[in-house]
Amino acid sequence: MGNVLIFLEQADGALRPAALSAISFARTAHQAHGGKLLFLLVGDNVKAAAEQAATFGADAVFTVEAPALKNYLAETYAPIVVKVAKEQGASLIGGTATAVGKDLLPRVAGLLDAGLAPDVSAVLGARQFRRASNAGNVVQSLEVLGDIVVVSARQTEFARATPAGSKSPVTAVAPGQIDARGAEFVELQTQKRDRPDLTEARIIVSGGRGMKDGKNFAQIEQICDMLGAAMGASRAACDAGMVPNDLQVGQTGKVVAPDLYIAVAISGAIQHLAGMKGSKVIVAINKDAEAPIFQVADYGLVTTWEKALPELQSELKRVKAH
Repeated sequence: MGNVLIFLEQADGALRPAALSAISFARTAHQAHGGKLLFLLVGDNVKAAAEQAATFGADAVFTVEAPALKNYLAETYAPIVVKVAKEQGASLIGGTATAVGKDLLPRVAGLLDAGLAPDVSAVLGARQFRRASNAGNVVQSLEVLGDIVVVSARQTEFARATPAGSKSPVTAVAPGQIDARGAEFVELQTQKRDRPDLTEARIIVSGGRGMKDGKNFAQIEQICDMLGAAMGASRAACDAGMVPNDLQVGQTGKVVAPDLYIAVAISGAIQHLAGMKGSKVIVAINKDAEAPIFQVADYGLVTTWEKALPELQSELKRVKAH
């Protein structure tokens, strides 16, 4: 068996939460696979993030830096991951199944002519993994038969890693020739919000079509601000134009697994459940006692949001006052 090489995402001089999930996956995969555990960071200025990565117990941390790598492009990043994997004798290359990971890792697999295990939820062996499909209703066990396997891990299935206490050596690797193959980074457009990102938040409060109108989401926003939570929504609420599409939680939106998920006026369509049922604690507020959301909820309140949300706000204010 060769070594295990894990691509870690970073931003603003620190590891992204997705990288911490990647490290948890890496530890499990390394235990099954053997060899050395190696981390890789790519970008323009990753030294601070690399020093952070060095505290998680890897055998080595590698960095590849260049001004042309400041902004992510699969065309420039994938050859670098392949180059380091070959130089370090890696036979398992992995990362998390984020937007970047889903774009980068299949390309890495293609360049290496390797088998791909996408969006896995568990490690069963050196080249054996488990993954969900059909909105979580089918669980597959898959095995990659080739000598090299590329794996993307579902972020919500692997807890954020904590430092191991040991300090790994950090080594800079020359990027070699950087060729974007005609691709060009033009602009990154994001919705700037004061609240946490949905995929990184520990508390999420989501609203559904039962909120009736976009202006009613102001009550959910108030609760989010009191809890330091992110705001989400069902696809039905997004499709109705009540809130922006980037707030959508679900199979075709963002898959989340916070410590606490509060679903308000969400019936619980199968695609929504697929995106949030991995949450540690689920609280459902819905006037329909037969709503599917109650099948996955740890706590359920059968009532209207018009009655429940003001009472919740009042109680949160009382608790915060003490």
